[in-house]
Amino acid sequence: MWKEKMSKIVAENISPIKDCMPIFDRSQTTAVQMSDVGACPSLTLGQLLKRVGDARKEATGDETPVHQVLDVSDPSIEHRSLPFVLSFSNLTYSVKISRKMTLPTLFTGGQHRHHPAAEPTAGETLFRKTKVLLNDISGEARDGEIMAVLGASGSGKSTLIDALANRIAKESLKGTITLNGEHLESRLLKVISAYVMQDDLLYPMLTVEETLMFAAEFRLPRTLSKSKKQMRVQALIDQLGLRNAAKTVIGDEGHRGVSGGERRRVSIGIDIIHDPIILFLDEPTSGLDSTSAFMVVKVLQRIAQSGSIVIMSVHQPSYRILGLLDRLIFLSRGHTVYSGPPTNLPQFFADFGHPIPEKENRTEFALDLIRELEGSPGGTRGLVEFNKTWQNMKRTSTATGNIIESSPTHGLSLKEAISASISRGKLVSGATNTDASPTSMVPRHANPFWIEMAVLSKRSFTNSRRMPELFGIRCGAVMVTGFILATMFWHLDNSPKGVQERLGFFAFAMSTTFYTCADALPVFLQERYIFMRETAYNAYRRISYCLSHALVSLPALIFLSFAFAAITFWAVGLDGGTPGFFFYFGIILASFWAGNSFVTFLSGVVPHVMLGYTIVVAILAYFLLFSGFFINRDRIPPYWIWFHYLSLVKYPYEAVLQNEFDDPVKCFVRGIQIFDNTPLGVVPDSLKIKLLDSMSNTLGMKITSSTCVTTGVDILKQQGVTDLSKWACLWITIAWGFFFRILFYFSLLLGSKNKRR
Repeated sequence: MWKEKMSKIVAENISPIKDCMPIFDRSQTTAVQMSDVGACPSLTLGQLLKRVGDARKEATGDETPVHQVLDVSDPSIEHRSLPFVLSFSNLTYSVKISRKMTLPTLFTGGQHRHHPAAEPTAGETLFRKTKVLLNDISGEARDGEIMAVLGASGSGKSTLIDALANRIAKESLKGTITLNGEHLESRLLKVISAYVMQDDLLYPMLTVEETLMFAAEFRLPRTLSKSKKQMRVQALIDQLGLRNAAKTVIGDEGHRGVSGGERRRVSIGIDIIHDPIILFLDEPTSGLDSTSAFMVVKVLQRIAQSGSIVIMSVHQPSYRILGLLDRLIFLSRGHTVYSGPPTNLPQFFADFGHPIPEKENRTEFALDLIRELEGSPGGTRGLVEFNKTWQNMKRTSTATGNIIESSPTHGLSLKEAISASISRGKLVSGATNTDASPTSMVPRHANPFWIEMAVLSKRSFTNSRRMPELFGIRCGAVMVTGFILATMFWHLDNSPKGVQERLGFFAFAMSTTFYTCADALPVFLQERYIFMRETAYNAYRRISYCLSHALVSLPALIFLSFAFAAITFWAVGLDGGTPGFFFYFGIILASFWAGNSFVTFLSGVVPHVMLGYTIVVAILAYFLLFSGFFINRDRIPPYWIWFHYLSLVKYPYEAVLQNEFDDPVKCFVRGIQIFDNTPLGVVPDSLKIKLLDSMSNTLGMKITSSTCVTTGVDILKQQGVTDLSKWACLWITIAWGFFFRILFYFSLLLGSKNKRR
């Protein structure tokens, strides 16, 4: 029976056979028999009429062409079948908040709350109270329709959307949510749904077309060719009415880009690129003018008509927008005050005793009345109770009149409904096993991680390439620092003073490499919410983002390391020749890598830029303090020695010292130079020679003015650099970088659940 009814479904954008028409050509719509999906159907009269309608729409300037049409071959069909019904019942959600304390409350211990209405809820304490955000909310949403949640600020609109979209922890939300009568698992919901946040989180320097193309690369499987993905993007651009802005960058505060309404439609397009079955939107019209808001809701109507469930919150819809909505839920402080179609609003409020004037906007009247009641002593309790009574009365009268609505799912199970939707072109990421359970029918991610990593890297490179000033400033800072160091420590000699100056140069140079990495802090902080939005619904894996983030940073680090090494190595007069230079370059690169990874990890933990900078500067100062430059390892107190081994500056500092002083033949202190940096350094050389003769007689060995007293190995021993080789220090520094990248991954794994508690 359900096959016969499903054969009457009009499907847009379908073509199961790759050799037939392109999968994503939305300009061609056809009716498909479920029993014969494999055949290439011929054009129907409905298709021809639709093409004429689209041509008329484009001629009149309507940017949202029609994508849904009924098969006129069967005149008995009045409405398209509705294979999906999202039902929710008794949703309740509360949070504990701090109670404002006053002197009377403290002295009376809260005993003044004697009024029955003020009785504490279970779990309340003197210092904390429970606030109910959702209170026994029930309803249903069907595909092909738009369900809108309305109410004043703080009424619970966004909370209800989050509850339905599984953005509230299971242990905190009470009630049931089902799809076609079956419990909706979190993993399945992520695959078949999309969530559009209230804020437009987009990369500013990508064009509209590039933004949607990258979304297609993430959400569409690699089995689809590049040309078919491009066709899907172009069809979506037409559907969203973005053709004139396709080549325009998104823009931000410093770069001019698309308009607010276009940004909102791009945000919607990113999440519907794979044609989800359920679409959640948190106030998609907020901040838009009436025309842009109407255009956005018009687009949502087309999406619903393509076979999706659209659930959105809206603050105050205009009269034109109200005509596009199919179901309404009015909320007041977490309670339902009305649930039903917009056409029943006049009768509802007339029965309540507050009829809506003829020429007044129904939603504005309802919201004004709700606000007025909220300010009254009894609140909206009377309206909430009346709504329950009125709804029961409507159901009773419907049953008495023998007008029994047939099951909108037509007996379809969830697995059958998903299979039918996939055959019609929904969920472009596709199912591979039609005999499996609904959860395993659709893959969790559309592509393997290396494809995701390549696309993420390409997107990041494209966005960064169009903002060269950011890399230019960073490069300029490193090169200016290198130039200052090169001129300050120009051609150091091998005297005892030269040794001390070398030690100072190495300490400052190694710590500078870490401090200049602090610019990596705002990179992820700016992308944090984009990342959370995209990973919340399985656009890509977190490990793919971590790997691509590290890969993208490497070219810049290599360039900066080479520039700094080339400027300072020969100018300062460091030892080692060409091999010494390349090791010096390698340890600077390893320092940049470790510093960048450390700052990146902090950006995944610390949510604010200024707080992050404070922590970075403080910790890097501690690293320098315990590196061994200011105080030798042997002199560090035992209770702080652990910090010495955790210092990121310790290992590169010891590595460059060994690269400079590990030559046992090279001498740094000869004869009378042992008196330098002592009070005897100012006496005449003749007296110094006599002192050397006296020392020679005492020690029993000849010490002349040319005798080597201190070699590079002796300097390393004096500095306590004896436990690790320079290569070991290099590998440990590199390992620190990988360690912090792993910590960054776990911070994303644990800190980006994006769910309310």
